[in-house]
Amino acid sequence: MMDIFRNYRIILASQSPRRREIMAMAGFTFDVVPAEGEESYSADTPDLITMELSSAKAAEVYERESVKTAGPLLVIGADTVVAYGGEILGKPRDHEDAFRMLRLLSGKTHQVYTGVTLLRRGPYSEDAEKRTFFEKTDVVFHELTDEEIRDYIRTEDPLDKAGSYGIQGIFGKHIRKINGDYYNVVGLPIQAICQELKRFA
Repeated sequence: MMDIFRNYRIILASQSPRRREIMAMAGFTFDVVPAEGEESYSADTPDLITMELSSAKAAEVYERESVKTAGPLLVIGADTVVAYGGEILGKPRDHEDAFRMLRLLSGKTHQVYTGVTLLRRGPYSEDAEKRTFFEKTDVVFHELTDEEIRDYIRTEDPLDKAGSYGIQGIFGKHIRKINGDYYNVVGLPIQAICQELKRFA
C-alpha cells in the first residue's frame, strides 16, 4: 500500500469476494461495507453505466461511514459489466439466462468494463475528493459446446458473475485470450486504481 494511505480508513464498497481478494493481494488493509441501494442508471453505454453505478455505490457508503469515521477516509466503489453486440450482460437471472449468455459469447470477442470511483477525505479537509474512471478488457472465448456450457452451469459458478462466467476459476480453460488487464475481468482493475491513487498525493 502507498505510504500516503497508511493512516486512512479504507473501505471497499462491495461484497464481492473476488474484489476483496484482489485488494488484499495488493497489500491494502481495508474494511468491507457493501452498498445497499438498488442498482439503477440513466447512462446508455457500458463505460458510462459502470462509472455511474460505481459512483452511486461509493457515494452511498461514504455518506454512511464518513460520519462514523474520524480522520482520513478512502472509499472504493466498483461495478463490472460484460458487453457484446450492444447488449449489456450483467449477472444471470437463472440457469437459462446463464446458458443464453454463454452461448452468445461462444467463440467470440466481448468486452469487460469495470467502473471505479474513489472518494477520499484527507487529513486536512472535510470535503471529499472524487475520481471516477473505467477500465476495458477484450476477452475471447473458445467455441463452447452446449454440453460444456451445461457442465459449467451445474457448478453454480456463473450465477453471481457478470456475463455468467469467472475467468479465475474452472471456466478459465475456455478463455482463448485477453487483451488488457486480467484483474479487470476478475472484477477490480487494481493497477489502474493504484495509478489513480498516486494522483491524490
